[in-house]
Amino acid sequence: MTKNITVQKILGILLHRIKFILITTFVAGLLVFLYTSFFITPMYSASTMIFIQNYNKSSKTTDDPDAGKSDKSKSQSDANQSNNETAKKIFYSDINSSAALAKICVTLFQNSDTVTSVYDGCNVSFSVVPDTFYITIDVSGSDPKKCANVANQVADQCASVFHEWLAYGQIGTIRKAVEPGKPYSPDKLKNTLIGLAVGLVASCLISILLELIDTTIRPDEDLSELYDIPVFAEIPDFESSGR
Repeated sequence: MTKNITVQKILGILLHRIKFILITTFVAGLLVFLYTSFFITPMYSASTMIFIQNYNKSSKTTDDPDAGKSDKSKSQSDANQSNNETAKKIFYSDINSSAALAKICVTLFQNSDTVTSVYDGCNVSFSVVPDTFYITIDVSGSDPKKCANVANQVADQCASVFHEWLAYGQIGTIRKAVEPGKPYSPDKLKNTLIGLAVGLVASCLISILLELIDTTIRPDEDLSELYDIPVFAEIPDFESSGR
């Protein structure tokens, strides 16, 4: 018999099998949670930041107007102080040229055997902070302590490669990597919610499918649809009920 499926009937089917739906949803979420907790290897991430500059601060000097005066020691001291203050400043042109150099250095570091030799099985990525000369080194792996150590070792090797290939400029470390306290993957809460959602949808679809393939004729609803007549009363089967 072809069954007419309406929204009202679908809701009735879902309410009729509400226990099955709830149990299936809970079991699916629990299985995903257990799988995430015990079968997926946690992944940790550590990062360090270095800077690249296309000039040496010690080479930046300015002329002191008092340099020709009789008190040479005072003039020399003032000139040195002025030079030191100027050396600490970063000019806009320096930022642009240093940013371009930082991008070149990333390519150099990524293809250097000296740098890649300290990866130790970890995943290492380099990225330049947009419009700056700062380079972030991200290291990910299953061992949090190893990730931090590799990140710092990579930064040290980058400095060696920089001085080996470039005769001018400087490199330094802004932030050292520290051991991460918790993994970034997997996300147990997210995976569990996905498992619950999948279990809910699957249980609802199974409930509706079971109703569609069920050919049993129910006395109250199916008879009225089959013969197009109303059912006023139902006589129970006392023998099958054990009375």
